[in-house]
Amino acid sequence: MLVAQGRRRVVLMIGGSLVDQTAFLIGFSVMSVASLAIYATGKKTQPSGHHTLLHASVPFIAATAYLAMAFGIGTLVNSDGSLTYLARYVDWSVTTPILLSGLVLLAFHEHGKTGEVGGYLTSVIVLDVLMIVTGLISSLAAPSMAKWIWYGWSCVAFLGVLYLLWGPLRSLALNRGAALGTAYGKNLTFLTVIWFLYPIVFLIGPEGLKLITDPASVWAFLIMDVIAKVVYAFYAAANLDKALAHDHGERGHRA
Repeated sequence: MLVAQGRRRVVLMIGGSLVDQTAFLIGFSVMSVASLAIYATGKKTQPSGHHTLLHASVPFIAATAYLAMAFGIGTLVNSDGSLTYLARYVDWSVTTPILLSGLVLLAFHEHGKTGEVGGYLTSVIVLDVLMIVTGLISSLAAPSMAKWIWYGWSCVAFLGVLYLLWGPLRSLALNRGAALGTAYGKNLTFLTVIWFLYPIVFLIGPEGLKLITDPASVWAFLIMDVIAKVVYAFYAAANLDKALAHDHGERGHRA
């Protein structure tokens, strides 16, 4: 059943198409299992134990969001007929700062003053959350110039995040040694490439230019989420382990 609220209606039923619901349930299942797998296979001790906790929490949060979307909770039908999944934006506003925190911590790798680390963490996370919130506003806005202004402002915030990651933080990572600098560069490149796809799918999807259907958009976001939150977790852990083993070997050789 749908309840009208002004120009927007809240979906109260287990909703969306059957195709959408199937995708959401698959997303819930994959993310749930992945969260357990990441924690089970990850290192539990320092200096990489906290990375395991961070990466295991990301798909668990995503699983919660996919379960909510499967039940139609927080799904809005906009005035132009497009759907906005609030749970998706809540997921991104929590999981992307966690992923970025992992990169910032890798860049410093147990060095740096508390204020310095906190400053970069705060700046990156604030810009990231601003990117998500303005993207949500763009999704909710009726087709107009305002929609594209908010979309553009979201992209500006995204560029701000990339500047910090590729600029000062990359320099800090390289100063920690070649191995850790390489691990940071690989992880950052992976995440940058997959994150660039999100605004593109938004742009061509039902929330933007409507070049693809809602089911196509849902499946595209699901695939990207699995890559960004699950595949990336294993990839980042492997790079970090390799870098730490290299540093340990070098210290042993010097000794």
